[in-house]
Amino acid sequence: MAKEDLPEEENPFDPRRNDALLGHEEAEKVIVDAWNSKRMHHAWLLCGPKGVGKATLAYRMARFILSGGGNNAGAGLFGEQNDGLYVDPEDPVARRIAGGGHGDLKVIERQYDDKKKRLQGEITVASVRTVGNFMSKTSAEGGWRIVIVDAADELNRNAANAILKVLEEPPANAMMILVAHHPGRLLPTIRSRCRRLNLGPLQDHQVVDLLGRYCPDMDLGARDALSGLAEGSIGRALQLHEVGGLELYTELVGIIAALPNADVAAQHKFAERFSPADKDAAFATITELMHWWLARMIRFAATGQAPREVVDGELPAMQRMAAAQPLDQWLEVWEKINELMGATRGLHLDRKQALLNAFFMLEETMRT
Repeated sequence: MAKEDLPEEENPFDPRRNDALLGHEEAEKVIVDAWNSKRMHHAWLLCGPKGVGKATLAYRMARFILSGGGNNAGAGLFGEQNDGLYVDPEDPVARRIAGGGHGDLKVIERQYDDKKKRLQGEITVASVRTVGNFMSKTSAEGGWRIVIVDAADELNRNAANAILKVLEEPPANAMMILVAHHPGRLLPTIRSRCRRLNLGPLQDHQVVDLLGRYCPDMDLGARDALSGLAEGSIGRALQLHEVGGLELYTELVGIIAALPNADVAAQHKFAERFSPADKDAAFATITELMHWWLARMIRFAATGQAPREVVDGELPAMQRMAAAQPLDQWLEVWEKINELMGATRGLHLDRKQALLNAFFMLEETMRT
């Protein structure tokens, strides 16, 4: 079952109610130490790759602070004692945050566009116009006022300037938590006014453990393979699982491994799956996976360091490709395929033909 099909109160992936965070104990300690020393900064910038737990940490901070310091003696993810930011999910504050009904927490994120039937591409100034007024009000429950911006690198210029104005004159007992996948896109003046915490990729075993929590019916082999595809991002692993990414990747590797002796029928059958109009997510996934596989092959060709083999047969295929042509040839092909897939998505071109053309480029390069 995909996460969007779950009833909201049962969705374990939503950081508003997710109490599972692994691998970022040092970041939590920094926050707890600041709280205990009464030196909480008015603005925090949580940086790192997508899907590693930044938003989850932001909501853990909010639960902790709005509950007056959390439940430090509570149990952690797997029953261990936890002196971090843990707050019992049944705590009244945690329940109100999970339901979006806490009066001292405001969340800024991209809004849904009813006309285009999708999320807006950026956070607009209309979404942040009330932030200053919200933060300057007296707390509804006598504590802090908190604003979470997820993600701050999605703010457009006017929205970013509105956020900056609040950061320049922070009210007392008010905090802004900015989540950023690409902090370099933020205004330098915003970055300079925040205390920055960098969250790195998770270790493979941590992704495997979290997959076991979120997807208890998934066998260990699939969890291990998904952790390899995810490269330290539990968010990416879950996203791939929702669209059958591991199965797609296994088929993709099988087609590439057959080159240069192409199985044309298999290629057509595979590419046909992405033709229907409702296969946008699947096509985006397969183009991303193809890009990722080729990037790993090129890195292997350049360094000689064999990558982790996620599915059987991909390393021998990389070895054959790397030996077939010089590195600059593969870089050129990689760029052409990326341009082709980008144009196909942007201009709504024939997806099946785009994939067949990509396979043909790979085959011809190996034969040349």
